[in-house]
Amino acid sequence: MNRFSNDDIAAVYKVIAERRDIRHFLPDPIEPELLARLLHAAHLAPSVGFMQPWRFIRISDPALRISIYRMVEQERINTAHALHEREDEFMRLKVEGVRECGELLVVALMDRREEHVFGRRTLPEMDLASVACAIQNIWLAARAEGIGMGWVSLFDPQQLALLLGMPAGAKPIAILCLGHVEAFYPKPMLELEGWAARQKLQDMVYENTWRNQDESHGEAE
Repeated sequence: MNRFSNDDIAAVYKVIAERRDIRHFLPDPIEPELLARLLHAAHLAPSVGFMQPWRFIRISDPALRISIYRMVEQERINTAHALHEREDEFMRLKVEGVRECGELLVVALMDRREEHVFGRRTLPEMDLASVACAIQNIWLAARAEGIGMGWVSLFDPQQLALLLGMPAGAKPIAILCLGHVEAFYPKPMLELEGWAARQKLQDMVYENTWRNQDESHGEAE
C-alpha cells in the first residue's frame, strides 16, 4: 500500500503549517550531523530535467559573514527608501539573523545552465523553480528538527557573487539563516507585525479560465 500511516500524514501537514520564516536565533551551533541531514533533504528536491541546479556555500569565515551582513543591511536601507510611505514600518523589521544564526548558507543557481534544455526550452526559469524546491525541503526538514530558518533576499546578487568567487553564469538566490530558536512564531512574522495578512485560498483557485477580478470582488463575503 502506497499510503503512509495516519500519523505520518499528520506530521507532514503539521510541519507545513508550522513552518516559519525566522528572524531571531539562539547562539548555539548546529551539530554537523544535523546540518548534513538538512542539506541531504535539499538535495532530494525535484528538479526539471533532473538538472539539480542548486549549489550551497556554507559561510564559516566570521569576517565573510560580517561582509554579507553589511551587504544585507545596505540593501535593507535601499528597500526601505523604495517603499516610501512604509519606510519606517519596514525599518522596524530587523534582519539580525545573518549575524546571530548558527549556520549561514548561500544558495545559488549553478553556472552553464544553458546546457540543460529538457523542460526549459519554453520555460527557462524552471531552474529557479527547482532551487526553490530545494530551499523548501531544507525549511520543512529544519522545522521538523526544531531548527529555525530564515530566507534572506535583501542583497545585490552581482555583489554577493563577486564576494563569494562565483563563476560567470552562477547566481546567488538566497541567504539562509539556520539555527536553534527559543520559540517558533505562532503566525508568520509579517502577519504578526501587521505587514500583510494571508489571503483566502478560494480567491486564488480558479476553474477552467482565469477568474474575472471585477466579478470576484462583487461576490458576497
